[in-house]
Amino acid sequence: MNSMTEEQDVFIKHLRRQGLKRTAQRDLILEVFLGTEDHVTGDDLYRLVRERDPSVGQTTVYRTLKLLTDAGLAREARFGDGRAHYEHNYKHQHHDHMICSECGRIIEFYSPELEAIQDAMAAKHKFELTSHLLRMIGVCAKCRRQARSASTSRAIKHATARMGGR
Repeated sequence: MNSMTEEQDVFIKHLRRQGLKRTAQRDLILEVFLGTEDHVTGDDLYRLVRERDPSVGQTTVYRTLKLLTDAGLAREARFGDGRAHYEHNYKHQHHDHMICSECGRIIEFYSPELEAIQDAMAAKHKFELTSHLLRMIGVCAKCRRQARSASTSRAIKHATARMGGR
């Protein structure tokens, strides 16, 4: 028999506190969520769960995702695309995000220097930080390379056309 993971134990205890039952579907949703390192939306998680068990409903996935968040196993993150994304939260180090506005790629990073500046600003203004989120929006290296490549191709086509197609 498989030994229970710490995350499963946290989830089961949370379900009990809420007066809810442990079900095979909830266990599967937890397992699939913990098995991905991506920032998943509810729809992403639903698709992944349905690959394993097509009988699991969308409402069950969304409700379980809320339970995972309430239990401290998942954290909701918003990246400016109007959708809630979820990432692992339990025993995961704090980090911030850079989001590519072209392809949606999310790059996680941790900067002790930025953390120190945020703490210093809070202290300066006598502000007690309880949490913080830093989102940096820009264009990733891959998208910049693709844009340069497309621009060069257009310039060559334009020059060739001016020369009469030679």
